[in-house]
Amino acid sequence: MPVKKLKPTTPSRRQMSVLVNDEITKSTPEKSLVGETKKKKGRNNGGRITVRHRGGGEKRKYRVIDFKRDKNDITGKVAAIEYDPNRSANIALIFYKDGEKRYIIAPKNLKVGDVIVSGQNVDVKVGNAMPIMNIPVGTVIHNIELRPKKGAQLARSAGSSAQILGREDKYVLIRLKSGETRKILGTCMATIGEVGNEDYSLVNLGKAGRNRHMGIRPTVRGSVMNPNDHPHGGGEGRAPVGRKQPMTPWGKPALGMKTRNNKKASTKLIVSRKK
Repeated sequence: MPVKKLKPTTPSRRQMSVLVNDEITKSTPEKSLVGETKKKKGRNNGGRITVRHRGGGEKRKYRVIDFKRDKNDITGKVAAIEYDPNRSANIALIFYKDGEKRYIIAPKNLKVGDVIVSGQNVDVKVGNAMPIMNIPVGTVIHNIELRPKKGAQLARSAGSSAQILGREDKYVLIRLKSGETRKILGTCMATIGEVGNEDYSLVNLGKAGRNRHMGIRPTVRGSVMNPNDHPHGGGEGRAPVGRKQPMTPWGKPALGMKTRNNKKASTKLIVSRKK
């Protein structure tokens, strides 16, 4: 999926680029797999803003994705590759032999007409899913579970993947794209191959409006605020931060501050941190 650079007919289009969606074969989602979704606009159940700079944007229909891949030993045929507004990766519509339809994250080089299957001992082929204990060392995988039967949590975005490095008792050692090496229980499911749409990160939005369409609101720098609004604010003219390190609007360290909390079970399985 190449990136197309637009002609500079206006100042905002000078740097703008778009993805050429030549992989996508269907423009409307499968009705039976469309779920309800409500915009949260960065607010919690009490109505308070807990994530800033969210709101607005185009209306989206949520596509129900099969992250568990628990339909064992039933073959499915790829009926279409579709765009999903809720994620960076494309999705593939699968028609299973028993008549059920499901969406999965579309791996790279998966085409319409391909046959996929999930199970304990299936072929090591792009799109197939199996427990990582049964996948050969050196294989590139994506859609990886952290806990058995919970559904995939790792390597789900466009162009992401992980590689199996070895086995250690009931655990499998994998290396993520970030450089982090960690152990994962061998009974967790993963899908063969890497996620498609790898050129997604190369797109230049070109103008603020495209960010607004995606539901991202403007971000104001702390240094241009008043001192009662932000620790970086105030002073005559342009002033430096004036502290040992940058702060959040609430006076907490913004860079290098560890935010992981109560994740001992997950932390002890990390062999080496990301680079």
